[in-house]
Amino acid sequence: MRFASFHQMPPSTSTELISLTHPTLNFAHRTFESYVWNNIIRAHAQSPVSVQPPLSVFARMRSHGVEPDFHTFPFLLQSFHSVPHLQSGRQIHAQVFVFGLDRDTFVRTCLINMYSSCGDSALTRRVFDEIAEPDLPSWNSVINACLKVGRSDAARALFDEMPERNVISWSCMINGYVRCGEFKEALALFREMQGALVRPNEFTMSGVLSACGRLGALEHGKWAHAYTDKCGIEVDVVLGTCLIDMYAKCGSIERARLVFGNLGPNKDVMAWSAMISGLAMHGHAGECLGLFSDMIQQGLKPNNVTYLGILCACVHGGLVTQGKEFFRKMSEEHGITPMIQHYGCLVDLFGRAGLIKEAWTVVKSMPMEPDVLIWGALLSGSRTHVDIETCEIALRKLIQLDPGNSGAYVLLSNVYAKLGRWNEVREVRNLMEAKGIYKVPGCSLVELDGVLHEFFVGDDSHPDTKEIYMMLDEIMVKLKKAGYVGNTKEVLLDLDEEAKELALSLHSEKLAIAFCFLKTSAGTPIRIIKNLRICGDCHVAIKMISKVYRREIVIRDCNRFHHFNDGVCSCKDFW
Repeated sequence: MRFASFHQMPPSTSTELISLTHPTLNFAHRTFESYVWNNIIRAHAQSPVSVQPPLSVFARMRSHGVEPDFHTFPFLLQSFHSVPHLQSGRQIHAQVFVFGLDRDTFVRTCLINMYSSCGDSALTRRVFDEIAEPDLPSWNSVINACLKVGRSDAARALFDEMPERNVISWSCMINGYVRCGEFKEALALFREMQGALVRPNEFTMSGVLSACGRLGALEHGKWAHAYTDKCGIEVDVVLGTCLIDMYAKCGSIERARLVFGNLGPNKDVMAWSAMISGLAMHGHAGECLGLFSDMIQQGLKPNNVTYLGILCACVHGGLVTQGKEFFRKMSEEHGITPMIQHYGCLVDLFGRAGLIKEAWTVVKSMPMEPDVLIWGALLSGSRTHVDIETCEIALRKLIQLDPGNSGAYVLLSNVYAKLGRWNEVREVRNLMEAKGIYKVPGCSLVELDGVLHEFFVGDDSHPDTKEIYMMLDEIMVKLKKAGYVGNTKEVLLDLDEEAKELALSLHSEKLAIAFCFLKTSAGTPIRIIKNLRICGDCHVAIKMISKVYRREIVIRDCNRFHHFNDGVCSCKDFW
């Protein structure tokens, strides 16, 4: 009888032969098959251009009779990273149980990450709670999962329970606070991290710098920069971009320029975009456009962020013609499809210039439905140029999209107040009250000797309130001698003129300036972060303060930076 050679046998026959004759080789063969299939699954899961879903590869693996092992599922689970993948992820979770791998810690950690990425926080926590003795990666994963859905309180409770922490634990919590908008908490936790003698890494410092930038805490940011150097952390292009962004947001565009220059010739598009956006915020439109030209000449292709910075520069500089041309180049020359933020800039550009008809044309021609950003830009422009009809249309659209948006009502109130139509002002205010909508109070923040101080409109909660108000009275007396007259049309209440002037003097940025005058020596620059748009009266008053007291005053409002010096503002009264 003639026997077929081993290579001529079908796969099932060869496997059976090995099983009958060499049990050890059988195990090795199965292990090798799993290894090959695992690598195929990993390749498809990690490839951005994979033509075959990893789940299909897994199905083929099973059809060949190959059993998954504890390497298979981690590779497979990483391919499920958004809400539409949740059902597939749950099916693979069931397979984990079928093959008895549910007690493997690494597999469970991957399940936590999968459910977190797919937006199911309940199952994320359930998987974690079923681990008898979770290891450090499991703790870090469940904390990150809580932070992804904005549950910083739950994440912090878990963080405090951890039996041990590493730099990833601290960095994850710090960056999570930043994502949740809790910037002071991020800096406070970083101080705790230092007390615990944990050495930070690049990820830690990027979160700290971001928190400093959002708070406008320049002294904290400068210290963090120095601490980065002290720890021997290399300022590569990623960390350099964070520094550029931080310094720009803290009002020190000079330091941002210095970091940008020190990055050398290997700057990527994000570094260029950060510098362009920073210059735009500070109103340096000409320099911003020049930098964009340099970037193009060096062969770098701009992206969405770059063009957003360029369009913002055009908006703040009132460069209508240039803004239209850049918007055209964006798609026609660089193949970038405009996002709704870019359309928002174009609407804002036309609105600020009083070209309400052109702004409407943009809104109607957009390929997507206008959102709050678009209607807000149209409302702001029409308010500035007292186009009541457009204001009211934009307001109705804003209310439909965001019923609790207090800013829309306040902007319309401003228009009516400037026209002296107090009945309409009261109607808008009554409507807000009936719907339980309240105006966001003006808040100004200053950093002094590493401590952040907050002031609200009419604030009397500060320990130095008495001295602050005495200084404010002194400032207002000097301003009036210099010719200042309060713009009482900015007051949205039907009060007599004296009461209106008092209301104007109690705006949060004026209180912050009075505090800084009390606590700093003559000539010291003052930097203020304000949560709302600076009003016209405060803008006039602060220009005069900068001249009378010979102080540089830098204010970042919700739109841009204002650099006041010797009676002039960098915005050229266009903001």
